Amino acid sequence: MIKKKFDMEGLVVIEPRKFHDDRGYFFESFNEQKYSELLGEEVVFVQDNVSCSKKNVLRGLHFQNPPFAQGKLVSVVKGKVLDVAVDLRKDSPTYGQHEIIELSAENGLQFYIPPGFAHGFVALEEDTLFSYKCTNYYSPSHEDTLLWNDPKLGIDWKCSAPLVSEKDKIGKKIDTFVSPF
Repeated sequence: MIKKKFDMEGLVVIEPRKFHDDRGYFFESFNEQKYSELLGEEVVFVQDNVSCSKKNVLRGLHFQNPPFAQGKLVSVVKGKVLDVAVDLRKDSPTYGQHEIIELSAENGLQFYIPPGFAHGFVALEEDTLFSYKCTNYYSPSHEDTLLWNDPKLGIDWKCSAPLVSEKDKIGKKIDTFVSPF
């Protein structure tokens, strides 16, 4: 298992080891002991979610406020996405900055996004299946959204006309957002 850390503390890309043969491949998608060692902290996931998106569907930038803040281990089961994490930790030297990574069924990468980050993605292929392992339960009264196309964030989604939900169209701008993290 290979991991890559980013300049933003806490973000980690994990490449599970795949075992290939003439039948296909096998890999361990999660092992609590190994991932806790890899991430340097005990990580407990309590909820799994899967979304299916058409090409150019953009979901995000979502997060949950404390005490229901969530860490997420995300991956693509089918298709491909451009995945984005925005640092919302007010005391972080990288507050308001983002990281972008391409995740696909083909590359098999997983992206760990700790609590204190907004998260979103755009589907780059039809019928993309996206998997989320979450460290806290979904709480509608604690969910929040940053505006996906806020010029201050400067995210290049590589998609000129994304399909965006009504909720995501009215997200908060980073300049008016007061971080609870």
